[in-house]
Amino acid sequence: METPELIDAIIADIARALGQVDPARIDKACDMLLSANRVFIAGKGRSGLQMRAFAMRLMHLGLRVHVVDDVTTPAIGAGDLLLIGSSSGRTGSLLRYIDIARAANAELAAFSGNHESPIAKEAAAVVYIPASNFKAGRQTGIDSVMVMGSLFEHCLGLLCDLIIIRLKAAQGIEETAMNARHANLE
Repeated sequence: METPELIDAIIADIARALGQVDPARIDKACDMLLSANRVFIAGKGRSGLQMRAFAMRLMHLGLRVHVVDDVTTPAIGAGDLLLIGSSSGRTGSLLRYIDIARAANAELAAFSGNHESPIAKEAAAVVYIPASNFKAGRQTGIDSVMVMGSLFEHCLGLLCDLIIIRLKAAQGIEETAMNARHANLE
């Protein structure tokens, strides 16, 4: 495929996948984010990078947010939310985080490409992104011209941006307030 055709195919793949995400599940995730005392963000690999970017935007909104594995991340507890982004939904370290969060009486939500995964089954809210996962060993969603798990990862980033837009509107936050929280040690 030539570049213009690849661009069209990538956009079509993203539109098909995001078009199948259940808006009610997005609403539930938004509600959980707004009601949490603190939000703990977790993910590994490229999904983890998307989740870290999401954590930054949540901070720009004024939420108390921490990225799991950062050295300044405190202990999770009751009233907190652990939000995991995982295409396969079965990453071992993320499953251990769930055990710790459950023992601390924290809530759990997930963005996953596998609605039958252990992480999805544990979460109170799951936003399912129907993108095939090469680790699943079977068809789990939409195939893409993109390699490996890229469809999930790009959809995850866009879904997180959509949620930021929704939370910004729900809280009546002005862009200037978000800009004021942007890092100045650059």
